[in-house]
Order: sequence, then structure tokens, then C-alpha cells
Amino acid sequence: MTRATPTATVVRGGWSGHQPVETTDFMSERLTSLGFDVRIHDDTAVYADADAMAGTDLIVQSVTMGEISDEEVAGLRRAVAAGTGLAGWHGGIVDAFRSSVDYLQLVGGQFAAHPDPVPPLHDGERTPGIVHHRIVRTEAGGRHPILAGIDTFDVVTEQYWVLADSYNDVLATTEQASRPGDPWRRPVVSPAVWTRLWGEGRVFVCTLGHDLDVLAAEPVRTIVERGMRWAAR
Repeated sequence: MTRATPTATVVRGGWSGHQPVETTDFMSERLTSLGFDVRIHDDTAVYADADAMAGTDLIVQSVTMGEISDEEVAGLRRAVAAGTGLAGWHGGIVDAFRSSVDYLQLVGGQFAAHPDPVPPLHDGERTPGIVHHRIVRTEAGGRHPILAGIDTFDVVTEQYWVLADSYNDVLATTEQASRPGDPWRRPVVSPAVWTRLWGEGRVFVCTLGHDLDVLAAEPVRTIVERGMRWAAR
């Protein structure tokens, strides 16, 4: 049942390099402006609280790497299956809880690598993982409200090589080049934006959003904001 005031539970933590506090504060302000009652948690314990999960219309997660208990991931899966939405960006959702297969199945993708730039981007020095690459809207993305009016675009940020399954509805992709010295012998296409239905719930993932500068820039900001709204109960 949809409540008059939808509730968003923000769960953040893990590796500080992805700025989980700054990015979730930014998106929490956006959710508040959209009419959500936002509740912020600095650990995953809330996932095991059945009453809190039942009262949540949307979970926004930003926890890179980190640990999660079996009880917590089970609570998260139950909540999404019952209709609570799950949304996130970059490592906060696809590089979280690497040892939990139940979590990975729920999300539908796992970060594997981010190729380094060749040639270097900045004054002859490599910035690990930061590359110029293209985000390509798929045919399905062209029909989806999350990417309405947003076509293929270029970015300079971390490019995610993602291991994923065919249950995802992929809205945008990115291609990792095969360059001299790389062990992969042909280009590799990874999903960059996808959605996933899980029971009565919806899952939204965007692999862009390395830090606040990337997340706040258009069109990433619009994609993530729409994705959160789409995922919410």
C-alpha cells in the first residue's frame, strides 16, 4: 500500500573514497524535495529490523565493500520481495558485500575491474580507473522513463567492468576497449544502468557516481533521481 508520505531509508558506509556521506546527503536532499521522509543509517543493521523494512518504500544504499550478516541480507531480500524498492549507484551497490551470494543475486551485478587509461589523461600521469568512455542507451532504455530524453553520452570517470546476469533489464551499456597489453582480446560490453524486478519490488542500479562531482553532474543526477523514484513502492 502506498503511504501518503513515502519513506526512504538511506544506508551508507564502507570505503570512504566513494564519499558515501556526501553523496547520500546530496541525494537525500533531492528525495526530501520529492516528498520523501528520509531516514539515514550508518550501518546495515536496519535490514534485519522487519518493522523498519515494512515501513520503507525505498532503500538507497551506498556501502562500498563492507560486511553484511546473513540475517541482514535475508531481511533486505524479504523487504524487496515484499515491495520495498532498492536503488544505488557505483560501488555503493555493485561493489558491496562481495562475499554474500544472496546479496549479489538480488542486485544482479558485481564490479570486477576498472581498466586504466591508455594513453594517460593528465599531464603524462595515469589516474587509476579514470577513463574517457561512452554510455550507450539500449533499445530498452529508449522506452524506459528513467532514460527519457537522455541519449548516448560521454563521461570521464571510473568505468566499471561488471559481471551480470540476463535477468536484468539493461537500459545503458559501456564498452571496455581491448588495447595493446590487455589480456582480453576483444572489446567487452558491460551494463551501466539497469533495472530488475524482485518479487513485488524493484531494483535500480547505475554504475556511474564515483564521487559527488560525478553524481551531481548531468545526466547522471537525473538518471539516479529517476531511478530512485521508479524503484520506490
